[in-house]
Amino acid sequence: MTSGRGETSARKTRRQREQTGRKAETLALWWLRLKGYSVIMRRAKTPVGELDILCSKGDQLVVVEVKYRDDPDRALEALNARQLDRCARALEYLLATHPPLARFPNIRFDAMLVSRRAYPRHIKNLTV
Repeated sequence: MTSGRGETSARKTRRQREQTGRKAETLALWWLRLKGYSVIMRRAKTPVGELDILCSKGDQLVVVEVKYRDDPDRALEALNARQLDRCARALEYLLATHPPLARFPNIRFDAMLVSRRAYPRHIKNLTV
């Protein structure tokens, strides 16, 4: 089945999810800025993975994984060890290729859970 532009319904659904994810990342960015974080990069692509948001606060470099689900508990369930490992590998690559990032003595991984009809939930120092 295709839409009016010859796009399959699966592609359209994927595109809609991508747009929803971008909106969630934008909301997370603003939420972090309101909390005093400085955004360094958004959607940092590397050969080993992508980091949603890279920001700093004080002497900490913070990698933020953004998850959007209709229900906040489902957003939390979407985080797993494999995903954090991918983020860690992507960060190692960025640190090796962007020397100014190495100036931060402390690094942590956070999650921003975004859902409908609720404020974003920021989980600091994420471990799975």
